[in-house]
Amino acid sequence: MSKDRQAGFLVFNQKKHINIPALTGQFYVVSMMVLFRCQTAYADIFDTAKSAMQQVYTDVAGIATVGAVVCAAVCLFLMNFSKSGKTVDESRAWLKRIIICWAALMTLGGIVTYMESIIPKSMFSA
Repeated sequence: MSKDRQAGFLVFNQKKHINIPALTGQFYVVSMMVLFRCQTAYADIFDTAKSAMQQVYTDVAGIATVGAVVCAAVCLFLMNFSKSGKTVDESRAWLKRIIICWAALMTLGGIVTYMESIIPKSMFSA
């Protein structure tokens, strides 16, 4: 081999010194710039998600209320107009289940609304 190739080969394999503290500081500065730049986008995403979930819950609660009223009316008609004791007992059991499920669904909405007012909004912002 020629000396030029050997010299180029040796220069190519020399190790470079990496300054870890400087690299870490640069990474920190760049990441903080990115995070501070994206804060408004995250706030918009959370506001959009909050309004979407409120709309979904309102729709589900409305449908559940209508369904519970219709099913409860059927149970009450069966209780009042049935000649069979077994049908009356089953209607009473179903009426209890309907009321419990509807009350649980409405209570969940109340709990979420109450917790939303207790938890400070500053806790979710960076």
